Amino acid sequence: MDSPTHVALISSPGMGHLFPSLELATRLSTRHHLTLTVFLVTSHSSSAENNVVAAAEATGLFTVVELPPADMSDVTDSTVVGRLAITMRRHVPALRSAISALTSRPSALIADIFSTEAFAVADEFHMAKYVFVASNAWFLALTIYAQVLDKQIVGQYVDQKEPLQIPGCEPVRPCDVVDPMLDRTESQYYEYVKMGRAIASSHGVLVNSWDELQGRTLASFKDRSLLGRVMNAPVYSIGPIVRHFGSGKDGSSELFNWLRKQPGKSVIYVSFGSGGTLSFEQMTEMAHGLELSRQRFVWVVRPPTVRSDAMFFTTGDGSEDQSEARYLPEGFLERTSEVGFLVSMWAEQTAVLGSPAVGGFFTHGGWNSSLEGITKGVPMIVWPLYAEQRMNATMLADEMGVAVRPKELPGNAVIGREEIAAMVRKIMAEEDEEGRAIRAKAMELQRSAEKACAQGGSSYENFARVVKLFGRTG
Repeated sequence: MDSPTHVALISSPGMGHLFPSLELATRLSTRHHLTLTVFLVTSHSSSAENNVVAAAEATGLFTVVELPPADMSDVTDSTVVGRLAITMRRHVPALRSAISALTSRPSALIADIFSTEAFAVADEFHMAKYVFVASNAWFLALTIYAQVLDKQIVGQYVDQKEPLQIPGCEPVRPCDVVDPMLDRTESQYYEYVKMGRAIASSHGVLVNSWDELQGRTLASFKDRSLLGRVMNAPVYSIGPIVRHFGSGKDGSSELFNWLRKQPGKSVIYVSFGSGGTLSFEQMTEMAHGLELSRQRFVWVVRPPTVRSDAMFFTTGDGSEDQSEARYLPEGFLERTSEVGFLVSMWAEQTAVLGSPAVGGFFTHGGWNSSLEGITKGVPMIVWPLYAEQRMNATMLADEMGVAVRPKELPGNAVIGREEIAAMVRKIMAEEDEEGRAIRAKAMELQRSAEKACAQGGSSYENFARVVKLFGRTG
């Protein structure tokens, strides 16, 4: 009897990278019976990351190897992508040593988009090279085509008067470009273009989307007259890959106890991901907007990005309030005590979105969160903050019709309470005609996602197809 195919996977640090990589490993183990060794680069200082890694190890589904930290003391690059690229580059020697020490040599290496420099190690050990893009096909298209835009366009992308054209895809508004493209003089821009070239030269790309969701974009990768001109690797849409938590029905959580008491589809869940924060001024407007909407809400509250002397107020005994309330307008908690629930930690988001009480999702629009909203059939308000979220917001609102978004980008202006309240009412209120259409579309995409992952579905078949290729060494 042949032994199971052994595949290695490497993930860069950050909750948004860890979650999908570990879920991919889980799928490969449980559904396709592969032997997995997952190499992780973590921040070693994040308790949230440590908890995620510990939970993954506890499943026993695959081997987890945390690579020892690399020396970053001399690194002055403060850009997110630039620092991530340097971090992963400096972990290549540790990865080489770790793979060399394995008794069973993997036949393939799957790297996330920030880990493609690990392909040098894959070449040394004659492993096939695959990339896992945890985001969507439009983001992949821009990333691949950035090497062409780099030669075609003069000056900053954000200063262009016309949208950026990508063959076979929707054009990208200059204001929506990903963070590394905002300033072409920064090191992270060059790292991003380099990353696109590496992805295009791999043996294959796994993207967290599905054919029915982004068919036109996915087709362009196969067409040699379109993106196929620069994309040498086949693209396999295998999504949606989302986290799976418990249902929250065990009664142990105060939050889920509260949700169970609320009417169906009456609560909007407000969370800006593991790294999303607002300014103090914007938090104030958000609080007033939620109050004005007169809708029930669950809000994950984090300290603001810019502190202000005005943000602190005292309790009745004269001491400074240490709860989430210290970031919010005075009296907000008292006025919304019957309809609102505040949490200070990122909740089990998929379980919250799956609660019968939740009827809307106020999100930063990260692709992990967007997919969680889609797979639960929940309409969204998208509030892009960083990375590729501006593109996601445009796609979710304008192309897919499952979301609304502010008139201006939140990074460019403080969005007022009246606009916030109007957006909440639009996706939550039964009498809003546009809101009904958005809710219907959300349910339609939920069914589409379920069909894609079911036996015989497009993602199911694509997954099976690429797994067969893993056994072939590079």
